[in-house]
Amino acid sequence: MSKTPSPCIDVCKFKRQGHCIGCSMTKPQKSLFKKLKTNKHRDAFVAMLVAQQKNLGRYSHWTPVYLRKCLKKKVKPVPAVRKAA
Repeated sequence: MSKTPSPCIDVCKFKRQGHCIGCSMTKPQKSLFKKLKTNKHRDAFVAMLVAQQKNLGRYSHWTPVYLRKCLKKKVKPVPAVRKAA
């Protein structure tokens, strides 16, 4: 089974109070995700990120891009992402 892909959608501009305008991750969160080894932990991180995006607002563009990324990598998206779609 493939790894859950990174929530990064290759925008990487940290303008919104230290949050990326593409995926809402902060620089420390990006580093943390790279260290996560199991899909269980990666899935939990992505679910947390979806909740963070809802709180911050202005991230509706992320879900369709991330779903395409999962499809391309042949990985089933995290349930929280499918609910946000």
